[in-house]
Amino acid sequence: MGPILFALSLLTAEKWEPARDGTMPNQPRVAKVLAALLVSMTAGTVVLMALGDNPPSAGLFSLSKYVLSHLGSVEKAVSSRTSQSPGRWGRIEIYYSGTKAGNIEQLASLSGLAGAEDVNCHFVICNGLGGSDGQIQPTEKWQRQWSIIPGRTWYGSGQTIRICVIADGKTAQPTDSQKQRTQVLVEELRRMFGIQSESVYYPSDWR
Repeated sequence: MGPILFALSLLTAEKWEPARDGTMPNQPRVAKVLAALLVSMTAGTVVLMALGDNPPSAGLFSLSKYVLSHLGSVEKAVSSRTSQSPGRWGRIEIYYSGTKAGNIEQLASLSGLAGAEDVNCHFVICNGLGGSDGQIQPTEKWQRQWSIIPGRTWYGSGQTIRICVIADGKTAQPTDSQKQRTQVLVEELRRMFGIQSESVYYPSDWR
């Protein structure tokens, strides 16, 4: 409504009095105002179309609306085919994928795995390159409530939920949407399994 109100304010800023010959002396001004209004509305439409699958950054309401329509609810993301027991998990770890882009399938390919079901984490948080920015992808290990397999770079416990954020922590930092969605996911997991805040671990440069 901003452009419309602005145009109306211009139209009403001066008194309208007909000339002696019966014509309106401000007709050129009216044409200019209407043209400006048309340009403003067209530009707004173009911006909205260009936004595409990228989440808006102007306010909590806009972000919430985007989340509901594009990213889905966190409650749906944390559901699983296998039943979940309250004491199954007691620790949450968030770490970077070490890549600038990706999703479950791409991470599996980069790791030389046979398929996406072998990805060794419970959730992947996309950054807009491989999946929607802030999209939460539950893995097969989460669907089956399986523990992470220890490897060369990780020796955690079988009660640890691991969340992989698509970022390398250097040139590709996590986006605001990724951080917000990760926080909401962590809070939901803590609520579901009674995990204490001191048992949640983020990357050292997470802000």
